[in-house]
Amino acid sequence: MTTVTLNLDPIVHLNQEQFYHLCRVNPDVKFERNAKGELIIVSPTGGETGKRNAGIIADFVIWNRQTGLGEVFDSSTCFHLPNGANRSPDVAWVQQQRWDALTEEQKEKFPPIAPDFVLELMSPSDTLSETQAKMQEYMNNQVRLGWLLYRPTRRVEIYRQGQTVEILENPTQLSGEHVLPGFILDLQIVWN
Repeated sequence: MTTVTLNLDPIVHLNQEQFYHLCRVNPDVKFERNAKGELIIVSPTGGETGKRNAGIIADFVIWNRQTGLGEVFDSSTCFHLPNGANRSPDVAWVQQQRWDALTEEQKEKFPPIAPDFVLELMSPSDTLSETQAKMQEYMNNQVRLGWLLYRPTRRVEIYRQGQTVEILENPTQLSGEHVLPGFILDLQIVWN
């Protein structure tokens, strides 16, 4: 399974509404779109990655229900970023007041907002360089904190707004810092 990128720009430039409609009439295909307008067809994950994603999202949902600080989103949610890209991180979180500032129509479609937090769990079909570029794109669009988890080497890259990337080798847990106050992700659900 590989990711495929299509450049349709020489033929047609899809506006946001057209991209949304394309996704709706092709529900069996997961699309993203980069800032250049290229369509990215994202492969589904395998069982091991999906199992770990489910465990991670469960921890975020439980923490968020206890704190009531925002909204948690899974990988099927596509965000329309300020640079024009449409991205679907494996886990995303948006502060409640920012989410509440959106209209009902904006919430129902692809929310025109950069999450406060994103997490990408590398799957075998992902390339490290492309996922790192995606993480940098999140930061360029005002995401405040991002985690890139790379299972084969148990490596974590932490992206923070306005800072250099911090690389951790085989950490046992991650702190949500000031963005996700009190949240701790036990990485045993990822590594094992």
